[in-house]
Amino acid sequence: MQMEPYLFFDGCCEEALAFYAHSLGGEVLAMQRYAGSPLEEQLPAQWHAKIMHATLEAPGGHRLMACDRMPGQASGGHGGFALSIHCPSDAEHGERIFRSLSEGGTVTMPFTVTFWGAHFGTLVDRFGVGWMINCEGGHASPGSA
Repeated sequence: MQMEPYLFFDGCCEEALAFYAHSLGGEVLAMQRYAGSPLEEQLPAQWHAKIMHATLEAPGGHRLMACDRMPGQASGGHGGFALSIHCPSDAEHGERIFRSLSEGGTVTMPFTVTFWGAHFGTLVDRFGVGWMINCEGGHASPGSA
């Protein structure tokens, strides 16, 4: 298991990651835009080029993930960030973590199979901290968290 910070921006994600890559000597490994995703239809045309998900890797293998939060989407009361947990091949383990962290908190997206093929869910825990759980493989039942 590994934990990675996930930052939310209001339309300047690409610029911010370019700055972080330059400042940290890192490299942007992935950058997916809202255009072409299932969310495209929900957004104004000027938002299609914004970043739905990006990953920056700094020296030493340290990663930072980020996106442009959709217009009107609040930060969720957790200061514009979330902690992301990636379980490479164990969806059952990810579901257990999701259930545990959500006790006394608010599930913002149920743990389920996504359009990118992973098991994924988001929540704000009882302390106001945002969490994103992403797991590939395994046999957790979609939407069972």
